[in-house]
Amino acid sequence: MTSEESIADRDARPILKVESLAKRYTKRSLGGRREELFALNGIDFSILPGTTLAVVGESGSGKSTLALCAACLEQPTSGSIWFENRNVVTLAENELREIRPQIQLVFQDPANSLNPRWNALRILIEPFVLQKTIKNGEMKERAFSLLERVGLSSQIAGRLPSELSGGQRQRLAIARALTLEPKLLILDEALSALDCSVQAQIANLLMELQSSLGMTYLFITHDLAMAAQLADEIAVMSRGRIVEQGPVEEVLRAPEHESTRELLAAVPRIPRTPSSVIG
Repeated sequence: MTSEESIADRDARPILKVESLAKRYTKRSLGGRREELFALNGIDFSILPGTTLAVVGESGSGKSTLALCAACLEQPTSGSIWFENRNVVTLAENELREIRPQIQLVFQDPANSLNPRWNALRILIEPFVLQKTIKNGEMKERAFSLLERVGLSSQIAGRLPSELSGGQRQRLAIARALTLEPKLLILDEALSALDCSVQAQIANLLMELQSSLGMTYLFITHDLAMAAQLADEIAVMSRGRIVEQGPVEEVLRAPEHESTRELLAAVPRIPRTPSSVIG
């Protein structure tokens, strides 16, 4: 095998592969009986390096539970999560600490993940301090470089999250997620709290980062139109299962499952033909 073939073979391997993933919760009914609820029930998918898989579904379909499991922040009940050929479900906590910096999660509301008492500069420096990845003298330089990369002025470095707009806070959250140079970024409804114009700006930023850094995205959303803009493939979730999956053009052109048709009908601006899908 030539070196070029080796590279092609490596790039063809999924960076993330999920197999038969289940997450079950137990609760007690009013009569005291134990009931089991499946948030995830037999999830299978894979993501190739440098691509985007959008997981789309209504609230309560299991999307956020999937995000937490994929980010190694929630232990599944059963199944496998392969990240670069390592099954993270079987890893010990000290081994997971090596994996977690490579998989970063961006939430819908950055206020929940950004320390409100720290300014933007401190927020960006903190991951370097915790991981001890670079020297103290380089931290500020790297932080200002990250601000520039996500389209933020260096003038906001001294501001608190509460002093930033929603779009600025989300850009800061993305910058923080990039500090440790992750290989996979999980975006859990990361655009849904923004107005349409700011959504478009952040979507363009994500596409630019993917092009320049080779980022891989697991994009979780209820918005099928936004999924069509950003994703290479779409997986539709309903009641803890993936009910339909495929390339964006195929799913939009001929949706097979009722859940997909309902999502499509709810967004009349969605592109309906392959030629009209914006990449």
